[in-house]
Amino acid sequence: MSRIGKKLIQIPKDVSLTITEDKILVKGKFGSLEQSLLNLLQFNISDDQLFITRINDEKKTREYHGLIRALVQNMVLGVTKKFSKTLIAEGVGYKFQVNQKILVVNAGYTHPIEFPIPEDLEVKQESPTKISILGINKEKVGFLAAKIRDTRPPEPYKGKGLLYDGEIIRRKAGKTGK
Repeated sequence: MSRIGKKLIQIPKDVSLTITEDKILVKGKFGSLEQSLLNLLQFNISDDQLFITRINDEKKTREYHGLIRALVQNMVLGVTKKFSKTLIAEGVGYKFQVNQKILVVNAGYTHPIEFPIPEDLEVKQESPTKISILGINKEKVGFLAAKIRDTRPPEPYKGKGLLYDGEIIRRKAGKTGK
């Protein structure tokens, strides 16, 4: 049995969980999330706990078991407390600007790069070189952070670039002169 799939999911008091044949709907204080399902799993709710079991032992069902459990757990966590990713701009002239629903990134190019901020996410500017991306959907938060970071990933020689908060850049020695 899947190690992840057999874990229980604790459902907080302020979260409502609705399971139909092909969908799961999770509602909480920050919003609601919906996920479509295949009919390969059974959901058992008892005493504010959700236990997911599989119908058969085929390979596709085993793969799907841990995936759905992880997705449902992230949905429950997202509607109770938001997910966040923090990005830091490291380098001379590297900075972020938030204008209504557009994030402007200056990362050493000749032009600033603009990112539209999705409706269900919020971007907080803590300082000119530090932003936090908040949202209830873990996938969307991580995807936007990865897209922003890809404009100028950190390089190992000077450590310049856009990096996640807490990310450690292993520095390399440069060329030595003769």
